[in-house]
Amino acid sequence: MLSAVMDYLRSCWGPASPAGRPRRGSDVAGRQDGLLWYKDGGQVVDGEFSMAVVQANNLLEDHSQVESGPLSATDPSLQGTFVGVYDGHGGPETARYINDHLFNHLRRFASEHKCMSADVIRKAFRATEEGFISVVSSQWPLRPQLAAVGSCCLVGVVCSGTLYVANLGDSRAVLGRLVKGTGEVLAMQLSAEHNASYEEVRRELQAAHPDDPHIVVLKHNVWRVKGIIQITRSIGDVYLKKPEFNREPLYSKFRLQETFRRPLLSSDPAITVHQIQPTDKFIIFASDGLWEHLSNQEAVDMVQSSPRNGIARRLVKAAMQEAAKKREMRYSDLKKIDRGVRRHFHDDITVIVVFFDSNATATAAWSRPTVSLRGGGVPIPSNTLAPFSVPTELNSSY
Repeated sequence: MLSAVMDYLRSCWGPASPAGRPRRGSDVAGRQDGLLWYKDGGQVVDGEFSMAVVQANNLLEDHSQVESGPLSATDPSLQGTFVGVYDGHGGPETARYINDHLFNHLRRFASEHKCMSADVIRKAFRATEEGFISVVSSQWPLRPQLAAVGSCCLVGVVCSGTLYVANLGDSRAVLGRLVKGTGEVLAMQLSAEHNASYEEVRRELQAAHPDDPHIVVLKHNVWRVKGIIQITRSIGDVYLKKPEFNREPLYSKFRLQETFRRPLLSSDPAITVHQIQPTDKFIIFASDGLWEHLSNQEAVDMVQSSPRNGIARRLVKAAMQEAAKKREMRYSDLKKIDRGVRRHFHDDITVIVVFFDSNATATAAWSRPTVSLRGGGVPIPSNTLAPFSVPTELNSSY
């Protein structure tokens, strides 16, 4: 438990990147333009990528990463690309913890199994969840509200011609696939979403909790688990998974009147295994901040019709333009609104686009690029812990 706590505290002071690789210089690590961070383009083992993040919350709750190169700590021939989008809620702590630990767990389990598989990914998710629970437990006397912080977790792994997509929550991975007969590129969603707004998700919850008629409650025209939270699977949110953390001194707005015997939320990811086809052109990984404003096909059409370089930034801009239009304001005026207040107009938005290159699999392992990159945001002092933040009202998608 102590090691988990120390890992968490080190993460708040800006650790080295996963796999022990040092952070890159400013040019390689992306650029900051106000609340927008972006890396317009780069090479990965399996092709190319573009990445962008725009901050809306006072503290950036979206965290993200791209790792490309060895996916095993012991086998350099197990090469591939790892993409992670972690959309936090209630604060940035869980998303930041995932950013610091999930990929390392994946490399460890890939080393043990000597391959990449859905089981390896599932074990990495489980180890990350257990590590964060250990941090919550050890910090409970001093920071009990950490129990009410959680994160969605969307992961993509490309390895040996196979694409693995694992998801908790309502971030989304959308594939762009070429239709040979027409030349169209159609959107194919590869991630399953876990949000109580979907009837099938509510049925799943009700089947798992047959003795609780109020497991999902319609509150202010929004379906929520116990009337509190929309997402049904996450990392963190320990107050809804372990009853010993659903009590004082946790804020009363998070405490349930009755105790529970089984976890109300799950940390078991839905995993899709997809064999990459020659007609698979690219995949978009994004937090729900993008999908609130763009449909799957609209995003795919934009990627297909635009240059690769800077496409993630253009998708973020398109979502912000839609957000401004909905509020009957100009995009230029929206950009002037500072973090915190900006959250009233749109959420944090993270977009990572990976383009598949059929020639990349034939490239010698020693010549493949090694990438370790994290999405940025407005920096906070490196020697201070991020203050815990609690939303004043639960009117977001969480």
